[in-house]
Amino acid sequence: MPKQMRIALDAMGGDESATPLVEGAVWAVKRFDCEVILVGKKHSMQRLLRYFRYKGDAIRIAPCSQVVSMKDSPRDSLQKRDSSISVAVRMVAQGEADAVVSAGNTGATLAHCMRGWGRLKGIKRPGIAPLIPTQYNPVLVIDGGANVDCKPLHLVDFAIMGSIYSNQVLGLANPRIGILSNGQESSKGNALTLATYELLEKSHLNFVGNVEASHLFNGKVEVVVCDGFVGNVFLKTTETVAKMIIHGVKGAMTQNVISMAGAVMISPGMRKFRRKVDQAEYGGAPLLGLEHTCIIAHGSSSPKAVMNAIRVAKESVEQNINKRISEEVRAISQELKED
Repeated sequence: MPKQMRIALDAMGGDESATPLVEGAVWAVKRFDCEVILVGKKHSMQRLLRYFRYKGDAIRIAPCSQVVSMKDSPRDSLQKRDSSISVAVRMVAQGEADAVVSAGNTGATLAHCMRGWGRLKGIKRPGIAPLIPTQYNPVLVIDGGANVDCKPLHLVDFAIMGSIYSNQVLGLANPRIGILSNGQESSKGNALTLATYELLEKSHLNFVGNVEASHLFNGKVEVVVCDGFVGNVFLKTTETVAKMIIHGVKGAMTQNVISMAGAVMISPGMRKFRRKVDQAEYGGAPLLGLEHTCIIAHGSSSPKAVMNAIRVAKESVEQNINKRISEEVRAISQELKED
């Protein structure tokens, strides 16, 4: 009988409090076959478990004495060796847990994972791979902010990791890969995208060429590669625009009696659409390219998002994503050498 998956949850990492994190953990163990280890202040964790009336044995507590705040720099966070993220990463390194989920400081999480685990063989840079909900398939963007300056081979690694993750975890057969650029033509882009284009064209990956930002929403690709500077700017822009649109639609639908009546009529369709583009359905962004699994959730994650981040961590380990990435890196490295 296979062992139960153990997910270490950085329970002190959210923007506001540990409440939605612990609630999400309770939801997760009730829905999925896994164990969640709450890494946090012992008394706070016990109090919250009592509040949510959890009495099972699928959640246990790993105490810590320090907390990494959102204001801590990655370097400063590394000095906090008994912080929740440090303890969670160490538990995985020592075989006491199978994966980490954190809604805390992204830079700190990356720094602790890099120090505690190391990179997969053949991977030059790890990448953060957030998902963009669309009316078609979700689109994975990598890198979402881990690496501001990149070389062409780094983007090739991103393409490999994004393709494997999209196929094995998201269930997308032969995902299409594009380079985020300022035009579709192969001649468009800067020195980085031009050189990356040549390398990906030689690989056996399902590379479809350059894509513009608008193509991420029209079903043309499932994986988009870029450096972390471009990726982070793009993600924050789309997130802000989405919030603005939702706020505007809500305002229009509650403007007067007529608009409110219309809102009632279209509410079933709106609910269906909202579920499809709800970030909470995807849980968080995988940190790909390291020896173990880490899922980075949003700092303001709801219990639903935390539950799904735990699910994604579990599925990533079950699908042996890291082994598949290493195998694909070796194969494509050989292709590029033979060319």
